[in-house]
Amino acid sequence: MRVFVTGATGFIGSRIVPELIGAGYQVLGLARSDAGARSLAAAGADVHRGDLEDLESVRSGAAASDAVLHVAFRHDWTKFAESCELDKRVIEATGAVLQGSSRPFIVSSGVGVAQGRAATEDDPPLSSPSFPRVSEATAITLWERGVHASVMRLPQVHDTEKQGLITPLISIARAKGVSAYIGDGHNRWPAAHVTDVARLYRLALDKFTAGARYHAVAEEGVPLKDIATVIGRGLNVPVVSIAPEQAQEHFGFLGFFAGRDAHISSAQTRAKLGWKPTGPDLLTDLGNMRYTQV
Repeated sequence: MRVFVTGATGFIGSRIVPELIGAGYQVLGLARSDAGARSLAAAGADVHRGDLEDLESVRSGAAASDAVLHVAFRHDWTKFAESCELDKRVIEATGAVLQGSSRPFIVSSGVGVAQGRAATEDDPPLSSPSFPRVSEATAITLWERGVHASVMRLPQVHDTEKQGLITPLISIARAKGVSAYIGDGHNRWPAAHVTDVARLYRLALDKFTAGARYHAVAEEGVPLKDIATVIGRGLNVPVVSIAPEQAQEHFGFLGFFAGRDAHISSAQTRAKLGWKPTGPDLLTDLGNMRYTQV
């Protein structure tokens, strides 16, 4: 099976590519630069030159493949709404190519689905004017048109170099001179090591089920106070609590996320796909970072 992977040279995608190749899949990776093309070729993948903004390159990559993993997302937080709109267009363009076939299409999204309890794969996606990402909602419209799509909901995916939203949280702590959390800091963010997430994408493709939602969650929720404490130790700055009404001013774009309690279960995903995360936990990776290089 030939699999077209968007974001193939990115943080998660670059781990998915060798995972798929090692399992016997042929990979066609989207690359927008010469360096990206070289890294894909070195990994044993076929190179498809293009860019998310070039929808024709996305469509031709999907047309040339037996399955598509959409992993790419432009993480420009200063233009988040524009990035979300681009993501929607890419998903729609890919779905138009795959419609009328049984070719698998795995769409990446986030785990912002509930607060205050362990959200499951059955919970609907987060809907909020403050959070314009509609990856999953767009995938749902494709299901309704007969596209064989499923959704991979991602938490804070980490190693010792990147940690999802925690990476900009570290930058804010460095700039502000304090590592902050909101209130008592008991609200939680789910997490998973990047190698475990890459393996889950492969398992979801191995056992593909159209209409499925999967939670790539190894840790159901790590308290923000614990995260802030490890960051403070790494940067050698004070760890402080701030009031909820100060969140937007202190955290900027992260203010929407910083106080959310995202307790996420992956029990269904583990049972259906036989996924058993084995990578280091989030606080271990944060503790082993080289903070002078972040």
